[in-house]
Amino acid sequence: MKIVDVRTFLVRNVPPYHGGRCWLFVKLVTDEGIEGIGEWSTAHLGREGAQVELIKALAEQFVIGADPFAIELLWQRIYAEQHDYRHPGLNSTPALSAIEMACWDIVGKALNQPVYNLLGGKYHEKLRAYAYMPTRGIWESPEVAGEIAAQLLEEGNSACKLDPFMPIFPLPRDVPLKTIKHVAKIFRCIRDAVGDELEIGIGTHGQLTTYSAIRIAKALEEYDPFWFEEPVPPENVDEMARVAAHTSIPIATGERLLTKYEFVEVLQKQAAQILQLDVGHCGGILESKKIAGMAEAHYAMIAPHMYCGPVAAAAAIQLATCSPNFLIQEYNATSLHGELLVEPIQFEKGYITPPTGPGLGVELDERAAAEHRFVPD
Repeated sequence: MKIVDVRTFLVRNVPPYHGGRCWLFVKLVTDEGIEGIGEWSTAHLGREGAQVELIKALAEQFVIGADPFAIELLWQRIYAEQHDYRHPGLNSTPALSAIEMACWDIVGKALNQPVYNLLGGKYHEKLRAYAYMPTRGIWESPEVAGEIAAQLLEEGNSACKLDPFMPIFPLPRDVPLKTIKHVAKIFRCIRDAVGDELEIGIGTHGQLTTYSAIRIAKALEEYDPFWFEEPVPPENVDEMARVAAHTSIPIATGERLLTKYEFVEVLQKQAAQILQLDVGHCGGILESKKIAGMAEAHYAMIAPHMYCGPVAAAAAIQLATCSPNFLIQEYNATSLHGELLVEPIQFEKGYITPPTGPGLGVELDERAAAEHRFVPD
């Protein structure tokens, strides 16, 4: 079997643009008629036209004529020859991820098996997912946070997260004591409303100094947060490890990290106990499985990042289903997620049901993709 054609679909997301303002889907076509779909999940960064051209260049140089079963060989060729000095980047690694997950989709379809069955088999019958807590109104009235938490719990959710320290610029920044005390009141109102029935994650975006992160952790520990996400910018692993050493709150990071080479430092330096790897960013499904394995050896958990379109989400679900150290899955799908798939991903009462179909278990509805076509400037 050989890959004979590569096609791209650039799709405009709908407001409020959860997962980015547009998504780039990549379809690989084989000489046996089997097709596989992948997704570049960093299209929200802009430069969409350049992203399409990079996919075309990679296709011409590496993909056309390749065996879709030789995933490791194709991955290493692209990584070694396309990446500058074999270093990952948010321009090239997501393109590699999209191609790689499309190959897995082909392999699964050829063998009539879901990808998770090819990577160890189904470990989880269903996948716990967490919701986002809307923050509108909670600053003016912290009691509103308790009302929202009660509503999320009633909807069947067992976990959610919020970022109470917006905006995220400038980076990094200190947070005054008055603000920290106000956020503590928000968390207290949540606990008063739902008790221990709803896990609450601190969903920061790496916008804090080490000093402020440690201070915030101390103030919020009594409310037993699910995790403290990217308390400091992820570029300096030593400083994140410093925060981890000063708090009992588990540290989570990973959505902006690429390949096993960046994740291994986090584990070795004990900077985080929860890895939020993004299958569409970090190198694809097999690379993510390797990262999950490294985490398992360090008794760390994975909570895959899913700020993306529906195909990268499907790839993350395949990974989570076969990973023993899966903790929880992000899930923030818009109405367009379901519209773009022939059969939508099944999500109900805080849980995702892994698809049983071959490959990624989903099919892109090309008619819907055409209706939402995005034309870059």
